[in-house]
Amino acid sequence: MNAPALRGGLLALLAAVLFGLSTPLVQRAGAGCGPWTTAALLYAGAALLGALSRRPAEREARVARADLPRLLAMALFGAALGPAALAWGLQRSSATGASLLLTLEALFTALLAAVLYREQLDGRVRMALALLTAGGAALVLDAGRVGGGQLSGLLAVLGATLAWGLDNTLSRGLAERDPSQVVAVKASLGVLMSALAATLAGEGWPTPTAAVALFLIGATGYGLSLRFYLLAQRVFGAARTGSVFAFAPFMGALVALLLGDLSGGPWMAVGGVLMLAGVVLHLAESHSHEHVHEALAHEHAHRHDDGHHDDHGHNPLPVGEHSHPHRHAPTRHAHPHVPDAHHQHTH
Repeated sequence: MNAPALRGGLLALLAAVLFGLSTPLVQRAGAGCGPWTTAALLYAGAALLGALSRRPAEREARVARADLPRLLAMALFGAALGPAALAWGLQRSSATGASLLLTLEALFTALLAAVLYREQLDGRVRMALALLTAGGAALVLDAGRVGGGQLSGLLAVLGATLAWGLDNTLSRGLAERDPSQVVAVKASLGVLMSALAATLAGEGWPTPTAAVALFLIGATGYGLSLRFYLLAQRVFGAARTGSVFAFAPFMGALVALLLGDLSGGPWMAVGGVLMLAGVVLHLAESHSHEHVHEALAHEHAHRHDDGHHDDHGHNPLPVGEHSHPHRHAPTRHAHPHVPDAHHQHTH
């Protein structure tokens, strides 16, 4: 099995599980709380988690001033508009239906990654996307049979998936930076944006219990989840990470069921099986051919036993991951690989 694909897939799965668990919890904790206030509290928790988990500069590349425009766009789409739209939609639809609709985030992410980064979607990846999309469609069909005038809420959740698809694609450009620092900066900017919007909208403060709950949900379901997501993108690529992350809606629907949302039916089981098949297909991905690495200079966390980094002047040679600016000489070789920082070639 392709080791980078396995590692990237497992990191994406961890991100999916944490985010999936958070969706029905946000619906409960955010009841009666304004959408912008909910978004601000969620990403306040994420910002603290990111700040506390930062690694030393010699282990991870720092965020640079040139990254600020990208981080501002990520904060706008991913830490303000996305969570606010989700919070608004969750208060007007079932947790199961909203969770399931989040599957479309993977589709938006994959399409945007293919267009903006020219990530190659081979037959296995396209099949995995098709299985995930079919699974999501089956789950949404199951939720749709309940009815109840939930269209406005589900449309808001759909808007959240598009916002997060844009955020996921933008974050690919920061995959070489310290993921904890990216989380901290993005989340902090998002808190400022959401807090300003909440003030302008005249939203009231939630109860202390609700505020603490949303803060803790944000730290794990958004902060820690995003850290794993960024690490997955580093070794797995944006399209593949987004596709495996589509497992999150199934987790959210399962938790919603355990919390008493019994709106599911047979189609939910069918959809879950299809989504699981898509995830397994990603984990089993094997892509190998002879390819050329052009000369490249960059900085990111790396080690010297991965086949792409020689000692480039170390004395003594460091053990484990470390970070510093370094150069790659042109190379031609063949080995299993995924569209990470060193494999952006065309096919």
